[in-house]
Amino acid sequence: MAPGGPAPQPRAADEEEDKGGLRTALAGLTTRGRSFLAAGVAAAVCAYVLGQGDLLRVGLLLAVLPLVCALVLYRTRYRVAGSRRLSPARVPAGSESRVHLRMDNVSRLPTGLLMLQDRVPYVLGPRPRFVLDRVEAGGRREVSYRVRSDLRGRYPLGPLQLRLTDPFGMCELTRSFSAYDTLTVIPRVTPLPPVRLSGEASGYGDGRQRSLALAGEDDVIPRGYRHGDDLRRVHWRSTARYGELMVRREEQPQRARCTVLLDTRRIAHQGAGPDSAFEWAVSGAASALVHMLERGFSVRLLTDTGNSVPGEGSDGFAGASQESADAAGLMMDTLAVIDHSEDTGLSRAYDVLRSGNEGLLVAFLGDLDEEQAAVAARMRQRSGAAVAFVLDSTAWVHGQGPSVFFEERLRQLREAGWTAIGVPPGADVAALWREADRQRAGAGPAPTGGTTTGGWS
Repeated sequence: MAPGGPAPQPRAADEEEDKGGLRTALAGLTTRGRSFLAAGVAAAVCAYVLGQGDLLRVGLLLAVLPLVCALVLYRTRYRVAGSRRLSPARVPAGSESRVHLRMDNVSRLPTGLLMLQDRVPYVLGPRPRFVLDRVEAGGRREVSYRVRSDLRGRYPLGPLQLRLTDPFGMCELTRSFSAYDTLTVIPRVTPLPPVRLSGEASGYGDGRQRSLALAGEDDVIPRGYRHGDDLRRVHWRSTARYGELMVRREEQPQRARCTVLLDTRRIAHQGAGPDSAFEWAVSGAASALVHMLERGFSVRLLTDTGNSVPGEGSDGFAGASQESADAAGLMMDTLAVIDHSEDTGLSRAYDVLRSGNEGLLVAFLGDLDEEQAAVAARMRQRSGAAVAFVLDSTAWVHGQGPSVFFEERLRQLREAGWTAIGVPPGADVAALWREADRQRAGAGPAPTGGTTTGGWS
């Protein structure tokens, strides 16, 4: 084979790439460019038929101009770097987040006119578009826009698209970056009043079981004296035995536990949208989680499917105080994307709760039939105190008052020891929280519509 034999294959590949590039460039012709091309072709045909040489030159000029612009624009190689920053990246539903876009020209040549466009889901608002004038070599441009959603969820932002255009507006080409970011819209969190639903003032208190707080592997009974240890904790018998100063290990109160149970069964919730009963329950669970974490409780989120957040380790409860922020973020992220389950009962959640002492139990329940009300009633036997916010989704959909059937379910839970609160449409979480404290204190249920915002109609 001759040394130059293999050369035609690369040239053929280059020709195919050029043809594909030419097709891409021609597909980017704007309305103006297509009009010029069509006018030029028409003028050239008329000139040929009529034998007018001057008209032919005009037609060729009109036809060639958009083609030259498309070819030059396609051959342009801008080296542009784009980045995106969300402030903040996690927002409550109904709140705004600002998205900052930054474009850096990393080439040695200035750019022409650039049109910047970011892809956003329609839920967050219209697609933002920006026009960037000439960016000098090594220069940068920064723009920003706002996004807002009334629906919780995780929404992708991007990829960023850069639209190039020629000075005559004959052709436009779009080039996309590959990176994207995610905006997390969490449920609305309502500040709750500091009531004593569990009969205790905070996450730590007198009369609780005490647990040992070990500072390291060498923290055994007894351990060696360390600088700063209280001399009142010196263990003299061990000091005499080991020949060095020994102290007792430290003790601290055990963090109180709280389980927030969220009923996500599809059959238990009717309606959809930000004002539905299910969204109220999700928002109420988020408010209770944040409130109990702020009061120093070890908290976990449990659903009717038996899944718990932050996890199964250490019985699924949030760990030490320094982990509270991470646990809250994890539970908020879970609630941001939580959806209806196909389960028909609460038995899985009951199996999790029956394993031991759960401390305070706060439940947000949907429609309950007689069987599921009995399962919920048995949950009370496994917790120190139990508060249930029960929603009648039929009343939420049709805007009517509580049915006799619904009142019977509340009575069944109260007889089992629950502090059961009926949730009317549009109720205020904080007001119901106070009503739960009042009912737990023995004042009995409030009269219809007495303490809630948006009472039964």
